[in-house]
Amino acid sequence: MGLMDFVKGGVRELAIARPDSAKGMLVYKHPDPTIPNKAQLTVGTDEVALFFKDGQFVGQIGPGRHTLESSNIMFLNQIVDKFTGGNVFKAEVWFITVREVAGFKFGGRIGDVEDPKSGLAIGVMVHGEYSLQATDPTQVISFFGQRSWANDEEFVGWFRQLLLKTIRDRIAKLLVTKQLPLLNITSGALTEEIEAEVIEGLKPHMQSYGMRVVRLGNFVVSIKEEDEQTLKSMYKDAAQIRMAGGLSGFQQLAAGKAMMGAGEGMARGDGGGGGGGPMLAGAGLGMGMAMANMFSQASRPAEAPAAPAPAAAPAAPSLQDRLKKLKMLKEEGLIDDQEYAAKRAEILKDV
Repeated sequence: MGLMDFVKGGVRELAIARPDSAKGMLVYKHPDPTIPNKAQLTVGTDEVALFFKDGQFVGQIGPGRHTLESSNIMFLNQIVDKFTGGNVFKAEVWFITVREVAGFKFGGRIGDVEDPKSGLAIGVMVHGEYSLQATDPTQVISFFGQRSWANDEEFVGWFRQLLLKTIRDRIAKLLVTKQLPLLNITSGALTEEIEAEVIEGLKPHMQSYGMRVVRLGNFVVSIKEEDEQTLKSMYKDAAQIRMAGGLSGFQQLAAGKAMMGAGEGMARGDGGGGGGGPMLAGAGLGMGMAMANMFSQASRPAEAPAAPAPAAAPAAPSLQDRLKKLKMLKEEGLIDDQEYAAKRAEILKDV
């Protein structure tokens, strides 16, 4: 070993600090437990240095440059190596970042949740980013188990799983307690409310680790495109049932659609729509009536059986009611401006 190598080695022993390559880590452990007396400890403005001996916390030092000698820092008397005549301290030194650290990614499937508006169980996915902050550095080290870590992946991976579980629970809570349609959740309109719910729900789980999730970023709740189209179609059919005046009105609407489909098929010369003819039209009408009955039963509270009443022809909805329900469809986003104008003109023909 040359003279310069010896000098450089001595400088490294006397200067204890987090290296530049570890600046982005939440937790960094100094590799050498042997610390010379009067070594220079440098602690960054956004971190603290913790000292442990035989698995027990001894003390901590805040930001700044410090000369490690027992006359200046009293707890160092507990880690003096007596075999060296007091010239060496024996301890593990951990550097803990206490500022908010962002950029941790999460994502995955959070399971099937029931859409309260349609009753369907839909697979929901979520992805985004989150930030972590150490609130109690000594508890952070307890979680690490005083092992030497090459990176934070296992550490933050555990919190990622906690995050996904809490998101699933909180979204289910919003759907059940507030009866929010699932499409409202995936639209992004409730992102801030969901974020607040998730962060609040994480607090009791994170406290025992001395950590907290500060905020979520690029937070997106999503479902498959085909599931989204299914829900939109069911929402639209349900709204049309209401606009048509209930089940009987929907039956007339479905019958009209079936006849229009058959007429278009005959005009094309395929016998009424792709080779199915009246049989497929009837099947489509039957499915429409069955779905209408499902929505009708779901939206109607249970009633005690009533005595049979004489059959009477259902009263047709008034012009004002039809216009009002059409306007409601437009306001709910179930039909666009062009559809609204066309249907309104069709209704006004009856005047």
